[in-house]
Amino acid sequence: MIKMVRKNYLMTPGPAPVPIDILLAGAQDTIHHRTPQYLEIQKKALEGAKNLFQTSNDVMLMSSSGTGAMETAVSNLVNPGDKVIVINSGKFGERWLKLCKTFGANIVEEKLDWGVAIQPERLSALLKEHPDTKIVFTQLNETSTGGRQPVKELAAITRNTDTLIVVDAISGLLAMELKMDEWGVDVVITGVQKGFMMPPGVALISLNERAWKAVENCKTPRFYFDLRQYKKNYPDSPWTPPINLIYQLEKAVDMLLKEGIENIWARHELLAQATRAAVQALGLKLYAKDPGNVLTSVCMPENISSSKIIKMLRDDWGVVFADGQDDVKGKIARIAHLGYMSQFDIITAIAALEMGLAKFGYNVELGKGVRAAQEVFMKAGI
Repeated sequence: MIKMVRKNYLMTPGPAPVPIDILLAGAQDTIHHRTPQYLEIQKKALEGAKNLFQTSNDVMLMSSSGTGAMETAVSNLVNPGDKVIVINSGKFGERWLKLCKTFGANIVEEKLDWGVAIQPERLSALLKEHPDTKIVFTQLNETSTGGRQPVKELAAITRNTDTLIVVDAISGLLAMELKMDEWGVDVVITGVQKGFMMPPGVALISLNERAWKAVENCKTPRFYFDLRQYKKNYPDSPWTPPINLIYQLEKAVDMLLKEGIENIWARHELLAQATRAAVQALGLKLYAKDPGNVLTSVCMPENISSSKIIKMLRDDWGVVFADGQDDVKGKIARIAHLGYMSQFDIITAIAALEMGLAKFGYNVELGKGVRAAQEVFMKAGI
């Protein structure tokens, strides 16, 4: 049997592919973080990130994964006993739930089927039923399913109340439209290993004035993630920052600003449209009822385990999809179109999926999905 050169194709919703220029930026000499030379680098990165968050508010960084930013939001805003609404439509809605329980919140859980979005009128009803709600926690994109939440419409409801809305945009920021200031979103968090096209290790958070007032009034003990310290030291860090990752953040922000936020949103939407068209052309069903532009979750044929086909694609061919989680592990494959990706990444992913399905006995017409994706791109003038 002929052996092919092995290349890796990372098609997961985090970590996402990293451009070589960003990788090389991290290979520079490590300098001392308490110097004006370093501070200028961090300041440039964070000031540029404001445009990507679509806010005039400060964007602060912490040395953590996105979950660190989630904990930061809860520990700085929630007093024990505060009533909060958690919109739970997947694994990371469950994470909001667990964090709020950890910090003693009085939780109203709005539990939805995985991959289903809440209807805005439902949130209005919940707030009428629970007028003392302090915070609504939700996702922009639920990474476990690829489903979206209607953040713009939800924020339009909360901005006219005393209730804050906190949005986990860890995977969704940049892949999907989010206008923090214009929409009236109070807190936005993200992680750089997704739309920012970076290795993991940095989380970002931005708060508006309404949220900062809640931070100042919060009595919950916190130390490393105490946002009052981050605000006091901005644009510096209260603790030692991941210096070489910040070199990479500066480069990533610069690249994204040059592309332009409107094009970034449009590019992700087109990649998502092509992927969904390809999957459906192969006779497969989409898992998320309300899909976003971060990833496409694909229901596998009943006799094929997604875990097995993902393992084969990864270990034999170097094409890496993400499996389902919890109850849908082995049942869905998650194909990302996030960050540093173009039309040919999607075509490669779909071609691999077709060949993998054929190897596992699925009656697939090779090239049918690829053609559907190509037609979407050609129609868009790519």
